[in-house]
Amino acid sequence: MPLNQLKRYPELLEILHLSPSSRNESLREIFNRDIEDNPDFSFRGKRIYPIKSDGRPDMDRQFMHLTSCVENTVDATEGDQSPRRRIFDKDRSMRLHWIRHHIEERLADMIEIFSIEERDMQRRQNVVKTYIYDKREKYVIVKEPHRSGTSYYLLSAYYLNREYGEKDLKRKMKKRLPVVF
Repeated sequence: MPLNQLKRYPELLEILHLSPSSRNESLREIFNRDIEDNPDFSFRGKRIYPIKSDGRPDMDRQFMHLTSCVENTVDATEGDQSPRRRIFDKDRSMRLHWIRHHIEERLADMIEIFSIEERDMQRRQNVVKTYIYDKREKYVIVKEPHRSGTSYYLLSAYYLNREYGEKDLKRKMKKRLPVVF
C-alpha cells in the first residue's frame, strides 16, 4: 500500500491485486493526502470543497464519487430496471492521485479548462460547471462554482473510457462560456 503514496502522474495506482478493504484503505490514504487533509486544495486561488449533505461537507460521499460509478442493475427474473447503485470503478480509482495534479495545473499545455452552463435535472435549473480535461490521458475533473464565486464544489473526476465520453465532452467544449468560472 505505501507504494501507491509514491505514485505520480501519469502512473496508475496499483490497487487491483488488493482485497476490497485494503484497496479502500490505500485509496483513502491518497484521498486524505491530496484532498481531505490538504489545506491548499484550491484551483486558481479558489478553495475546493466536497459536495454537501445535510448542509455540511461530506468527505465520505466525495470519496465514493471519486472511486465509484453508477450502475443500472437489471433484475434477471423481471427484466426491469432496479434502482441505480454505485460500484467500484477501477479506472477512476487508479487515477485518484491525478486530481491534485490537474487542479494545480502542472501540465497546463496538456489540459483544456472551460466552463459551460448545463441543466441540472435534480435542481431543475441551469448551473455553471467548470471542466478540466486532460486531452492526452482522456481524464476529466468537474467542479461547480459556489454561488458566492469564491470557491468550488468538487463534483466528480473520471476517465473517458466509454465510446461516447470524448465525443460528449467535445460537444460541451463547443458550448464553452467566454470565461472560466
